Amino acid sequence: MPRKPRTSTPRSHHYHVYVVELDDRVWNHARFRAANPDYQLGKPFVYVGMTGLDPDVRFDKHKAGIQANRYVQEHGVRLLPQVYEVYNPMPYEGAKEMEVELAIGLREKGWGVWQA
Repeated sequence: MPRKPRTSTPRSHHYHVYVVELDDRVWNHARFRAANPDYQLGKPFVYVGMTGLDPDVRFDKHKAGIQANRYVQEHGVRLLPQVYEVYNPMPYEGAKEMEVELAIGLREKGWGVWQA
């Protein structure tokens, strides 16, 4: 019997990049300010990450303090799927590269970005 063509994403493509909006108080952290010397007033503050989990689950873990980034735990407001959904899912290496590229691209737009 012939196999049906695969309609789902390959199993290796289960990694995601994600972007979390951070509240304005993150600007009070000297390390965050130092990482964003070209920040433009009024632009968003965000955290860019990658995960093998669903981004919603990963965000909840950050907020619960489980393998959390400090800025997301303390200042995370919500996910910004309109910024990252177009890229997901992808293989591990692709997600690793996209995390960096996405952070660079957002910084170039004047956003305040933390990328671990």
